[in-house]
Amino acid sequence: ALVIVNAPHVLQPTELFASEAGQTTAGPTAEEIQANPDTAMRAWWRANKERTQAIGLLESLEYIRDILKGSRFDGVFGFSQGAAFAAVISALLERPHLHPPFLVNGEAPHPPFEFCVAVSGFKVLDPLCQPFFTPSYTTPTMHVIGKTDVVVVEERSKQLVAVSANSRVEEHDGGKADSLFDLFISRDTKCGISFEMQGLQEILQTIHDSTATSAVVQRTITEKLNQFTRAPEYIAYLAYILSAMNQEEARIRTIAGYLLKNNARLILSAPPEVAEFVKAAVLNAFNDSNTMIRNAASQDIVAFLGVLEPRAWPECLQHLVLALDSSDLEKQEAAFNALEKACEDYPRKMDVEINGTRPLDFMIPKFLGLSEHPSAKMRSHAVACLSYFVPINCQSLFVHIDAFIACLFKRASDEDPSVRRHVCQALVLLLAARPEKLMPEMSNVAQYMLYSTKDKNENVALEACEFWLTFAEDQELAPYLHPLLDQVGPTLLDCMIYGDDDLLWLEGDVEDNAAVPDKETDIKPRHYGGGKSHGFEREAGEGEGEAPKTRIGAYGQELYDSDEDDYDLDDDDFADEMTTEWNLRKCAAAALDVLAVRFSGDLLRVLLGPLKDKLWSTDWLQRESGILALGAMAEGCIEAIEPHLPTLIPYLINTLSDPKPLVRSITCWTLGRYASWCTQPKSDEHRNLYFIPTMEGLLRMVLDNNKRVQEAGCSAFATLEEDAGPELAPYLEPVLRNLVLAFDKYQHKNMLILYDAVGTLADAVGRALSNPVYVEILMPPLTNRWAKLQDDDEDLIPLLECLASVTIAMGPAFVPYAGPVFDRCNTIIRNSLMQYQQYQQNADFEEPDKAFLVVALDLLSGLIQGMGMELQSLITNSSLLQLLTVCLKHPQAPVRQSAYALVGDLAMNCFALLRPAMPGIMQELIQQLDPEPKLEFVSASNNAAWSVGEVALRYGRDDSEFQQWVHPLISRLIPILLHPKAPRSLHENAAVSIGRIGLMHPTLVAPHLPEFAQAWCQALYEIRDNEEKDSAFRGLCTMVQTNPAGMAKSLLWFCNSIIRWNQPSPELNSMFQTLLQGFKQHDEAGWNAQIASFPPIIQERLAARYGV
Repeated sequence: ALVIVNAPHVLQPTELFASEAGQTTAGPTAEEIQANPDTAMRAWWRANKERTQAIGLLESLEYIRDILKGSRFDGVFGFSQGAAFAAVISALLERPHLHPPFLVNGEAPHPPFEFCVAVSGFKVLDPLCQPFFTPSYTTPTMHVIGKTDVVVVEERSKQLVAVSANSRVEEHDGGKADSLFDLFISRDTKCGISFEMQGLQEILQTIHDSTATSAVVQRTITEKLNQFTRAPEYIAYLAYILSAMNQEEARIRTIAGYLLKNNARLILSAPPEVAEFVKAAVLNAFNDSNTMIRNAASQDIVAFLGVLEPRAWPECLQHLVLALDSSDLEKQEAAFNALEKACEDYPRKMDVEINGTRPLDFMIPKFLGLSEHPSAKMRSHAVACLSYFVPINCQSLFVHIDAFIACLFKRASDEDPSVRRHVCQALVLLLAARPEKLMPEMSNVAQYMLYSTKDKNENVALEACEFWLTFAEDQELAPYLHPLLDQVGPTLLDCMIYGDDDLLWLEGDVEDNAAVPDKETDIKPRHYGGGKSHGFEREAGEGEGEAPKTRIGAYGQELYDSDEDDYDLDDDDFADEMTTEWNLRKCAAAALDVLAVRFSGDLLRVLLGPLKDKLWSTDWLQRESGILALGAMAEGCIEAIEPHLPTLIPYLINTLSDPKPLVRSITCWTLGRYASWCTQPKSDEHRNLYFIPTMEGLLRMVLDNNKRVQEAGCSAFATLEEDAGPELAPYLEPVLRNLVLAFDKYQHKNMLILYDAVGTLADAVGRALSNPVYVEILMPPLTNRWAKLQDDDEDLIPLLECLASVTIAMGPAFVPYAGPVFDRCNTIIRNSLMQYQQYQQNADFEEPDKAFLVVALDLLSGLIQGMGMELQSLITNSSLLQLLTVCLKHPQAPVRQSAYALVGDLAMNCFALLRPAMPGIMQELIQQLDPEPKLEFVSASNNAAWSVGEVALRYGRDDSEFQQWVHPLISRLIPILLHPKAPRSLHENAAVSIGRIGLMHPTLVAPHLPEFAQAWCQALYEIRDNEEKDSAFRGLCTMVQTNPAGMAKSLLWFCNSIIRWNQPSPELNSMFQTLLQGFKQHDEAGWNAQIASFPPIIQERLAARYGV
């Protein structure tokens, strides 16, 4: 009989990676160990860092002595640390007097063993053991050594062999894991794995049923699979089916493998014996003769290695690296394929030290050598694996950087396109991470990449094209790129022509398809990122970037004002004109876009000739690519290209009549890129020649008979609306009549874009839309769509968002439609909150979509902004305020964001109705003010900070009810204003609210002036003039009047913020005059001395405007 003895020392989870006993599993948590001691990871001792002390060995010797006495064993079998201990026991039983505590009544506790088997053993270096091995012990011992074992390396095992006088050595080409699987399978109950046939059959049957196409069956299967995940042994069953059930079809075993991959994270919470079994099983399946099984096992290996990390599963790396030297090419390629995926998915996890050894120190030279392999797949994998360690600055690679670059140059002319593709990829990554390594050979590298950009294989060409995109994005590399413009520009231009595959994908020759319903695959998943976010516009050219946009498009992403880079390339700018996947054409257009930003006029001079040739070519594909290039260069080259626009814009407008839909669609996009030039009429002539024809041309495209053209035309027209703003008001009737016709013509996908165009139009023209004629044109199709959609229809979300803009613009003219809209929004909010409550109370419920709740709140904000007290009866006769209070506590930030926006809008437009609910609202609002919110909470905090100021103004001066909240609010708003990491928008909103609270309650806030005055002025001096800024500054001035000394140390910043005003209101201007004259009159000599230290521009403007 086999007796398994557990070691006496329990390892804590934090020790598992450090102890030699804990090298093969992530192990249970401390809580799990306490609850179930049998799950604990154990050790015979804990070694110090130098491995010269075996702490706990004495206790283990006493523990094993007590097990040996009174029993008889033929031999001992040990594994890893257990193997080292087996040798210690064998030696000590030969000479037990060397360690008296081991004796029982002066005698050995057990006769010497007849044999010892030590698998991956090593010699214990603790001084206590040295006498046991001097001279060598004689018990017959078989030493099993793994040549590629990176935990107990071969040299350490041989140290144990050296003190074994009667030894037999069995070496194998693997690590420790290779013999584990057979051991587990043959002794299931002993290793803790006992498969129940009923459970196994249930899982098997579910996998068989999963191949059914019925939606009902699939839902049932999904529910069953989710239930299975609650069983700790579930992944062991899947691993068993994959690796051992040869009687099942390969297809079924493969599905089990994919399920195993999808549930890889379960191994972290699995019992140790399950984890060990699963790891051994997938390695065993990786050697299966069936390709499908091997592929599934390969994906499992990558998944588990990523979850566990190589440090906790070094045997896996050993197994894969060993297979690279296999005589079986298929096995080599399979192992390298798995390694490539691992290196690509988690290179940082691969770059680790395990017990003093870095596996990459061995693997990198191995990969370099395999780049010379006769198999193209092996060469490709080798170059790819090496390249993935470039971005993480892997030292194991960079010590071989010269050899790596030499490898790339050698493989650059490889006959296999996959190898060349990875060479190009590696050069791109090197350019981004270590450009200095390429600079000595940049001329040759550039010529190679230019050549590769024209490669017949598009995958190679695409990777090479990425080189120019990366090159252009790094401003420091501009001097090296500039001399190459003459070659790079035309090369990119030639890459922008549609290929045959693109045309097949796009069905570009289908002219009239407007009546063809969209396929599900035509409609991209869209996500409503959040509701209204309050922000401020800054003066042009001031600050860190453009003013934050306060309107969110249908399903659009939430915009944070921290996105303030000078230039941020959005690949989606080119998404709608090409296939849905990133390709050579799209990459070339993106690269040209960045080059235009970087080199502007210099690039245009290079491309003007080739661009004209393409634009006036008789080949429609050449014309189309030229128009795309013209649009791609719009942002960066606008100043250089402006003299040519009087010719180019009419050309583009005429091209809207091209018979090819793809030409018309790209022309719409390009006109959209130049909309800002078209919509800024410098004269009536400019308006008549460019603005009106562009508007009319795009409106024609909105009603085109080709869906792609409709999409491009509608999107471009929305851009035109944003840029034109009130300029569109005189043309509203024809614009609306065209857009309304589209409601009857558009299919599902374009209808979503149409909603956005209508909402953008409303934002652009504002109250001009309230004309009864326009209301009568626009509202019937909107109400018709409204009536057709159910409350849970996702298409309702963009429609509600559209209506939010329309209600604000129409104002009181929307009153006839307000009742049904208001009631439906309340219903949606109530139902959404109830669904979320059910979800919180029942883990089996799916989390409801927050978008319905968010957009309903936003539409109510629109109604209130547009109609104010006109809604009094609707608000008082509903449960809106109670629902709003619940929304303020919602766990999801976008819901709170829209709820606080609604609080602010209610305060501004119908405060009398809001006031009774304010005590409960203020309690939540104060808690939302956080100096350093998480990124996803920024907009909610912004809206909370903004709404505070609106509420303070409406309460009025020295209101006794609001006074109770002044201190709690100020104690949170000032830290926000002073916090260096708080987003800029939050600084601004906090400053405005402090100013407004100070305007109403100066005696309570003014004592705090020394704390925040400088930061306050810094936060708001760049904001464009508006009423909110005016009221905030009036508040600051009122506080300074109350506490003049509070501004003493911040006078420079105060004066700077004053002179930044362009047109302060008469009241505010008078306050500035009074304060400045007062400072001067109080201490004229001191004032003059202080003013003299100010920058000249401040001195000049103060003297000119205020005479000080």
